[in-house]
Amino acid sequence: MTETITGEVIHVVGPAELDEAELVAELAALAESRYVLVCREGGKPGWLERLWSFLRRDPIEPVTIVADDAVEEGVEVTATVRETDVAGVYEAVDIRPA
Repeated sequence: MTETITGEVIHVVGPAELDEAELVAELAALAESRYVLVCREGGKPGWLERLWSFLRRDPIEPVTIVADDAVEEGVEVTATVRETDVAGVYEAVDIRPA
């Protein structure tokens, strides 16, 4: 089953950097020669949303997407993803700029 996630890419680990990154074994196996994108779900929050999140002590949780294509940090994307067995990690079926 697929779902759609919109988020801001806050960190990218490329295929050449996978060995150097400290990834859990399950994520490293999923990634192999693909890109690991760490995204802030919901896109780039405004100052009011950041303040509200801080006051509620409810941090904005990141999600991890394993994708075939590279995406630059700071770009907002909309991805159709499939959930994996690893909590918070998704495989991209389709990913495009938001």
